[in-house]
Amino acid sequence: MESGDLYMQASRLKYDCLLFDLDDTLYPLSSGLAAKCRQNIEAYMVEKLGIDESKIPDLCNLLYKNYGTTMAGLKAVGYDFDYDEYHSSVDGRLPYENLKPDPILRSLLLSLPIRKVIFTNANKIHAVKVLSILGLEDCFEGIICFETLNSTHKSSMTNDQDDIEFTGLTLSSSTANRNTEIFDIIGHFSKPNAGSVLPKTPIICKPSEDAIEWALKIANINPQRTKPLFFDDSIRNIQSGKRIGLDTVLVGTSQKTKGADYALESIHNIREALPELWEADNKKITEVSYNGKVAVETFVMA
Repeated sequence: MESGDLYMQASRLKYDCLLFDLDDTLYPLSSGLAAKCRQNIEAYMVEKLGIDESKIPDLCNLLYKNYGTTMAGLKAVGYDFDYDEYHSSVDGRLPYENLKPDPILRSLLLSLPIRKVIFTNANKIHAVKVLSILGLEDCFEGIICFETLNSTHKSSMTNDQDDIEFTGLTLSSSTANRNTEIFDIIGHFSKPNAGSVLPKTPIICKPSEDAIEWALKIANINPQRTKPLFFDDSIRNIQSGKRIGLDTVLVGTSQKTKGADYALESIHNIREALPELWEADNKKITEVSYNGKVAVETFVMA
């Protein structure tokens, strides 16, 4: 089957692409990676950026609340650091041994006759490692990660993405935010009637609607034609997706919240909660089969 027709049959369905978050979505929060990640971020802020340890809890909360990720917030308020060094320090000490292969999820994903794409704020190294440990590295067409949305070098993109222009969208890790003055965001919000004007971040990430819209373009998804289905464990990310017209699935709870069309206690509940995703099987439409390439050989750009 020609690559352009690879998903011709599946496109007859309500959804022609499934966007999956990675961390705490494809594996449970109870794995402990999220908690350790927070600890590593706080340690990096103290050890590498010289931030007073007593300010860390309030600073982390404000940066996360206002910028989507602590990393994006740190760049916005003026801290200068290398992206790769940050990711290495934060992710390099995560308890990956807590993750195990998930043959049940693998079987579910491979049985879905619909395009599947990872969309994560994490960097490429972390995303590939997690997918490999879970045994899901060949279950997705590609990975949209930190480097995808925060690259300024068009030459690093694959040939089938050459029509997407990123130059000027963000700053590279070597040139981003060279301000020497640090914006006091804690002091800013401690003032009565503090204004909402804050310094902008050079980092593109969820829950920014711009980040989601760019991800759709990169994955060649047209939400005006057929809605993609967006899976994420973050209520904020889900709500952002809903605002730009996506159908959404909140993972990690069975309680639907504003912005969520569906809610799954576990990603393993996907078939019982969304049996229509397997409609192609019921209609005897040929199930899509992958070519066996590792996901990062598609449209991960770094």
